This record gives sequence, C-alpha cells and structure tokens, in this order.
Amino acid sequence: MYDFFTKQSSASTMLYLCLTAFTGVILGKLEIKGIKLGIAGVLFSGIFISHFGVPIDSHILYFIRDFGLVLFVYSIGLSMGPRFFTSFKKDGLILNLLAIGVVLGGFGIACLIYYFTDLSSAVIVGTLCGAVTNTPSLGAAQQVLAEQGAGDIIVSETGMAYAIAYPFGILGIIITMLLIRLFFKIDVNAEIENYTKTSDKAKMNLQSVEITVSNHNLLGKNIDYIKHIIDKELAISRIIRNGESFIATDAEILQEGDIICGVSSQNLINNLEIKIGKSKIVKSKEGIPGPLSIINVLLTNQKLSGKTIEQIGIYRRYPANITRIYRSGIKILPTLNTTLELGDTIRIVGKQEILNDVKKELGNSINELAKPNIISIFLGIFVGILLGSLPVFIPGIPAPAKLGLAGGPLLVAILLGYKGHISKLNFYMTPGANLFMRELGIILFPSCVGLLSGEKFVKTIQNGGWQWMLYGIAITLIPILVVGIIARLLKINYLKICGFISGSMSMPPLEFDNSIVPVQAQAAAYATVYPITMFLRVLFAQIFCLVLK
Repeated sequence: MYDFFTKQSSASTMLYLCLTAFTGVILGKLEIKGIKLGIAGVLFSGIFISHFGVPIDSHILYFIRDFGLVLFVYSIGLSMGPRFFTSFKKDGLILNLLAIGVVLGGFGIACLIYYFTDLSSAVIVGTLCGAVTNTPSLGAAQQVLAEQGAGDIIVSETGMAYAIAYPFGILGIIITMLLIRLFFKIDVNAEIENYTKTSDKAKMNLQSVEITVSNHNLLGKNIDYIKHIIDKELAISRIIRNGESFIATDAEILQEGDIICGVSSQNLINNLEIKIGKSKIVKSKEGIPGPLSIINVLLTNQKLSGKTIEQIGIYRRYPANITRIYRSGIKILPTLNTTLELGDTIRIVGKQEILNDVKKELGNSINELAKPNIISIFLGIFVGILLGSLPVFIPGIPAPAKLGLAGGPLLVAILLGYKGHISKLNFYMTPGANLFMRELGIILFPSCVGLLSGEKFVKTIQNGGWQWMLYGIAITLIPILVVGIIARLLKINYLKICGFISGSMSMPPLEFDNSIVPVQAQAAAYATVYPITMFLRVLFAQIFCLVLK
C-alpha cells in the first residue's frame, strides 16, 4: 500500500489530482474581509502538494490540463454567445473600449518589461496572465511555447510566474476600486440613486401598452394587415371592445374605438401613436379578467427549434398570441420573423381552454432540457480544436499564429451560442450543465498547473522570483488605475467602473464588487466587457509568445 503513494502511476496521479482539487476548492472559498482566492486556491493547493515531491505522471497531467482548458472555454463561449454582439451597443461600446484599453495597457507594460530586463518571454507571459487573473490565456501561452519546442522546465516556469503574480492580481483590482472611490470622493449611495434613475429611463425592456385606434385608414382592416405594418414595433395580444377583451386573431376587423393591447419598446411607442392612435403604458399583468389567460411556456420541442413564429403559426391555429420571449436573460420583442430557440421561455396570451394544447405543442418539459446534448458538445469542441490548429500568417510575426486549444473552441462556442442551432442540430446547454462543465474545466486546469509547477516554486522565489511579483503588480495596477480614472472623468457611474474593471481582468474580484452594494450595475458591466476581454487575453498571450522569443 505504501508503494501506491510513493511510486509514479496513473492511479497515484489521479489520487493527488483529486486531493489538489478538493483542498483547493475549500481553500478558495475561505473569505477574509470580502476577499476570496477563488480558483487560485486550487493552484496554490497544487503547488503546496507538489512541493513535497509527490509521484505524478506529467504526461497524464498535460492531457488533463489541456482537456480542462477546452471544457472551460467552450462552456463559457456558449454562455457568452447570445449576448456577445449586443454587448457593443449603447453604453456597452464605451465600456468595451475602456476594457480593451486595460488589456492593451497590460500587454504594453509586459512588452516593456521584456525589452528592459533579461527575463524570458515565458516568464513574462506567465506574469502577465497571473497579473490579470486570466487562466485560459495561461493555457494558450503554454500551448504555444510547447509547440515552439520549449522544454517542460520553461513551460512550468510560466505556471510558476502565473502563481506568483496572481495574488496581487486580485488585490490590485480591489485596491484600485478603493483608490478611485477615495480620489474622487465618491458617495456610493448617490451612485446607486443615479444608476437607478438612469437605468429606469433607459429601460427599453418590453412595456405593456394599450393603443386606442383613431387612424381612419385602419378601420375595416383586419389584424393580419395591421401586423405586417407594425410587426417590428408591436406584438399584438388582444383587443378591448366595449369593455370586453378577446384575442386579436388575424381575421378580426378593427372598429373605431377599439383598444389594441400588446407589447412594445419605449422607443417605438411614438411611432405606434402616429400609425394607430393614442397610447398609454400599463402595468404588465400576470392575469386577465374573463376568458383569457397569460402563461409562460418553455420551448423544448426540438422540431420547432430554429423556426420562425410565422412558420410555427401558433396564432393561426389557436386563439393565442406570443407577446414576449425570454432568452439567456434577454427580453425579445417577438415579430413574425423571430426565430425560436430551444430553451426559450415564451409568454402567450390566449383562451384558457386551449393553452394546455399550446403547451403540449411547444413542449414545456424541463426533463427534455435536462438531457445533455452530447452530440453537439463534442461536435463543437471538435470544430473548435480544428479551427485552433489552423495557422494564421500575420505580417511581422515570424511564425504563424494559432487560436490554439483556448482560442479555437472559445470562438466556435461564441458563434454557436449566438446562432443557437444549425439546421436541426441544437447547441443549447442547460445552465446547470454549462456551469458543471465550466467548473470542472477551470478546476482541472489550475490543479494540473500547480502540480506541474510546485516542485521548484519556493526555490524560484528565493532565486529572484520575487521580482516577478513586482512586475506583476505593475501590469495589474497601472492599466486599471489609469483607465479607471479616465472612466470617472468621462462621468461613468462608479458601480459600472467597478464592474468593467473586474470584467477586464476576468476573474474573482466580481465577488467583492457585489459586496459594495446589492444592485446589479457591477454584474451587468462585468458581463458586458467579459467576452471581448477574454478573447483578447487569450489572443495576446499567444502573440506575445510568437513575437517575443
């Protein structure tokens, strides 16, 4: 039995890997004044265990490390996909530009460190990845170094530099938030009030409206005719005539004084008044007096996924209309050409007696969504790995760049998450399955990095590795402090600044953000900038290794 713990084997390697993951997750959950190590706990646990010379098979760990990285970036790409392109709209554009400034700033400082010190590019890129707390970029950098023929020692140095720079990567972001707050004498309560007011005004989240028909050109026209005129501005649900409500079927003829009830966006209501008549916003109702009802239905019928509302034709076959669609946290105004995707929650207004039939047709079965879509997962990863392996020739770079195991699956997953389906093949993944896949990947990767790097970790610090920490502090602190000050000078809300700074650094400080105040401003800004910064971090880590040798 003693030999099992002291001799290298597949079983002993798996044993110490699980021990690393178990103790690391517990360590990462420990909280001191609102600060947690998060996933870095797994990395430090692996370094500690490896420091005592446990027998591990490095080849097994290399495979598990890369596999964990692929699982993580693919799952996160799927979740980012639906809102990736919309994140560049409105104030999201300025937040993304500021976040890109943070990425470029850190990359520029890393380049300066390379030119003015005698550190290797492997050490500096590891420091860069740790200073910005971005684990996938470390994986991408290590893969490029390995493909260039760098030995195991050099690759492990990258992991050690990452681990040395990581702690201040977390602390530096929190310090920056506090410094900006102190420097500008920010009143957090005033920022909350300001955010609440502006967000309420800016909400074009769908509004229930009632429009009284006064346009004589529409009298005598049926609802089908009206739909094609205002299809992109109003989702019609019902009509109120002489105080009674009934479903607005396509054949129904409009009369003077009719009140059309439906759903629209705040910015479209003026157009509706010009085309139809006087409107008023009403409180969204969960129930309607009389024979009509409102229900939310989960689309789980795979045969309907990918089809438009017009193709499915619920409104033609039933006295019922679709008024809202909820997808990945986004509210969508339904039009005839809106495509429904697996996992959509659809709000329907209709006669009570037919709503059960509508539910059955659309599916409304949580059990169906609980089944993991294994075929699409492996197909997406397969395509992502192929894409990541394709060489990309960039002028000025001596060797062809590759998206690699991090960039390829991430890009494919973003596109598949945005698209939702290809023909009859759906790429939907339940939030629970996605979270499990993401957590498994992000735990496996740093566990392996820690075990592979820990044997020489202490000796490295003693022999000058402490300098790497100082360089990491510069990479962390300077860009976010400068960009944070610029953001505040641009009158951006402090809560949003905290959110986009955390998003641009992509890891644990969001937990500290949310502890400042309970509103969602920080999380929204974080989610807005996270996709593009994650992609750029992975790409720039590879470019650094390819250009600076």
